[in-house]
Amino acid sequence: MRVLVHICCAPCALMPVRELQREGCELRGLYYNPNIQPYTENQRRLETLTGWAGEQGLPLTVQDEYEPEKWLRRVAFREEMRCRICHHDRLTRAAQVAKRGKYDAFTTTLLYSVRQKHDLVRQTGEAVAAERGVPFLYRDYRPLWREGIKLSQELGLYRQAYCGCIFSERDRYLAGGAGKAAKNTPAER
Repeated sequence: MRVLVHICCAPCALMPVRELQREGCELRGLYYNPNIQPYTENQRRLETLTGWAGEQGLPLTVQDEYEPEKWLRRVAFREEMRCRICHHDRLTRAAQVAKRGKYDAFTTTLLYSVRQKHDLVRQTGEAVAAERGVPFLYRDYRPLWREGIKLSQELGLYRQAYCGCIFSERDRYLAGGAGKAAKNTPAER
C-alpha cells in the first residue's frame, strides 16, 4: 500500500513511520504546517525532519509556505476552533497531494501525540477523505508515545514544546491562558 504521511515534526514521525513500514507500506512524507510560528521554529523543525528523513531514506515532499498572516486570518475570532481549522487545512493538503500522486491512502503523525485532540484529528481525516475521494488511514499511535520520546532523545532530535501555533506557544507558559505555569516539560510533549 502506498501511503502519504503528513508529518508535523520528526519526533512525532518516528513511531508512525516505523509501524507503517512494519506493515509493509511504501511511504512518502509531506511537510505542510502553515501554523508553525515563529519562522525560526518552523525552520528548526523542518531541518530536523529533513535530516532524519534523509537518514531513514524516507522520501519527503516539502511544501513550506510560511505565511503566518494567512493562517491567522483563518483562525482570528474563531480561536476556540483553531485546532479544527488547522487540522482541516493540513489534512486537506495531504489528501490533495495523495490524490494527485495516486496514493492508496493518506494519514498524519498528529495521530501519535497525546497532546492533540485525537478524536478531532480522526474525524477531520475521515471527513476530508470523503470530500477528496482518497482514503484516510487511521491508526492510534498514542500507546507508543513514551517509546517515541525515548527514541527521539537517543537520536538527539530537536523536540519542541508546543504544537506550533502562537496559541499553543502561549499555552505552554500559561496553562489555558489562565496565568498558571504549564505542568508538562518539553520532554513530555
